[in-house]
Amino acid sequence: MHFNRRDKDDKFLLSLYKRLLYPRMVEEKMLKLLRQGRIGKWFSGIGQEAIAVGSTLAMEADEYILPMHRNLGVFTSRDIPLKRLMAQWQGKQSGFTKGRDRSFHFGTQDYKIIGMISHLGPQMALADGIALADVLNNQQKATLVYTGDGATSEGDFHEAVNVAAVWNLPVIFLIENNGYGLSTPKSEQFKCKNLIDKAIGYGIEGVQIDGNNILEVFDTINQLANELRKDPRPVLVECLTFRMRGHEEASGTKYVPQELFDEWEKKDPLSNFESYLVEQGVLTPDSVSAIKTEIKKEIELEVEEAFDEPEPEANAVREETDMYFPYQQKVVIPGQSSTEKRYLDAISDGLDLAMQKYPNLVLMGQDIADYGGAFKITDGFTAKFGKGRVRNTPICESAIVGAGLGLSINGYKAVVEMQFADFVTVGFNQIVNNLAKTHYRWGEKADVVVRMPTGAGTGAGPFHSQSNEAWFIKTPGLKIVYPAFPDDAKGLLLAAIEDPNPVLYFEHKYLYRSLSAPIPDGYYTTEIGKAATLANGNKFAIITYGLGVHWALEFIKNNPDCGATLIDLRTLQPWDKETVLATVKSTGRVLILHEDTLTNGFGAEISAWISEHCFQYLDAPILRCASLDTAIPMSKVLEEDFLAKARLAETIDKLLKY
Repeated sequence: MHFNRRDKDDKFLLSLYKRLLYPRMVEEKMLKLLRQGRIGKWFSGIGQEAIAVGSTLAMEADEYILPMHRNLGVFTSRDIPLKRLMAQWQGKQSGFTKGRDRSFHFGTQDYKIIGMISHLGPQMALADGIALADVLNNQQKATLVYTGDGATSEGDFHEAVNVAAVWNLPVIFLIENNGYGLSTPKSEQFKCKNLIDKAIGYGIEGVQIDGNNILEVFDTINQLANELRKDPRPVLVECLTFRMRGHEEASGTKYVPQELFDEWEKKDPLSNFESYLVEQGVLTPDSVSAIKTEIKKEIELEVEEAFDEPEPEANAVREETDMYFPYQQKVVIPGQSSTEKRYLDAISDGLDLAMQKYPNLVLMGQDIADYGGAFKITDGFTAKFGKGRVRNTPICESAIVGAGLGLSINGYKAVVEMQFADFVTVGFNQIVNNLAKTHYRWGEKADVVVRMPTGAGTGAGPFHSQSNEAWFIKTPGLKIVYPAFPDDAKGLLLAAIEDPNPVLYFEHKYLYRSLSAPIPDGYYTTEIGKAATLANGNKFAIITYGLGVHWALEFIKNNPDCGATLIDLRTLQPWDKETVLATVKSTGRVLILHEDTLTNGFGAEISAWISEHCFQYLDAPILRCASLDTAIPMSKVLEEDFLAKARLAETIDKLLKY
């Protein structure tokens, strides 16, 4: 192995050696503890330390790094105390996740490290968002994100690299190519000779280096980071290395030919660098021994102190509360003046006012810039706010949701538009596993609103008409709003954007141009979690939301003596249990109506809650009226029969006969 010290003095080289040695000795201690049964799991990075250490030290201390589970050297090189890391690994209260997540699945703003989730690829999109925030804020910074050779097969890799390329984001995508994705060799992961060959397809630079040569890693990343700070653009770096242990210790290494171990053992990053420094006169056998003795003493002390740390105390209230960033909404009351506007215009008005109020708010979505969006809601926004904050995106829902979280991490707000709510399936993981769980895991807000143009009634068929709110209502950490009227469409949107927690904002496409009403002028918000009572009766209650509200209003208009109380939930998570309880008490009969299909729709949850908490007030079984348990047909005749409205009168009649 050839080392080139260039202009590095002995002091720097010695510091680099200690930085490289430290995570190796920590890992050796972890393997010993594993054999002793004192820890339960370990993902080893032995043989790959030069990548983590060299690249981390090449970045500035206030630049974000997004590592993987084999990058202990990132955390130690950012000087996180081992005691704190050990507490994290052991699930202690003093760990970064308070015992809620494992190993390196955490982030910390104090050290500008954003950890991964188990899905490997999603953190690359977060790096895009972090870098975008720096660009918009005129900060000359680079962002470093790691991935493995196996994860380059994921769509998240493609989406994130492509977005960074199209937007010229200063991101270093570092691939640790250790030859295996768990047991699957690279020959079964990709066909290209080298992973940097993929850079050509994105029109970006690709650099391949010896990942076991710490000086080459440091110099390469240092040079690239300096260039990217001045000339923002992404770069793909492939670090050739080898994993000397199993994917994790329980999986073993029987699938790896012995000759590969023999070959790479000769390329060990630590022993080779140590030998080089002895040759250079920076180290001596005695100094090496002294350094190791000192580090071992420190490791032993901090590890045992971490073992003595208290375990988390179970507290269900705290656990549920910590799913969300602490926030108390202060409702802004609307003024006296109003203007007649369509549902669609109310949404546009809300976005416009939010963009004025929050200079750190960024809108992202397909065709939302000069074209104004598929439904023209953002028409004229680029002229008013610029293309930096109103951004057309490639067709890549996962990357854009992830970029929204990255923006939030780096001090921005984001509104992400799904062109149709149906398309959210492609970004599902980012929403339910990243947006929803980030605060619970390590206390970071996810200040992202996802706009969801939803619903049927337009003959758009199975993939442009779904009401898919139930997919998300059951996911702790998300808030869900679903306005039925133009004034709520504006007020709930502004409330959602104010809220630092992730909010899914469902907006019904059928109502865009078919519904108009007086909308208060200026800035105001509607309370999230508060239902509205639209009609008062004493015979039965209809609990609904979205388009179901208008079906119910039509029924009441045509049957003025029906005696219905009508509740528009407006917010589905959290939902207004107090209003529902009071309504059940006053009517004794309940019909839950929604456009979504019947089985496991949100009505099932409401029904279960009423049965558990309000049974004594019921005079009849709770009935649900929902759409058929089929995909949504395109034909007008079939669609009308599919929708719950077709069975509403019949279901009400059945309820009243009890």
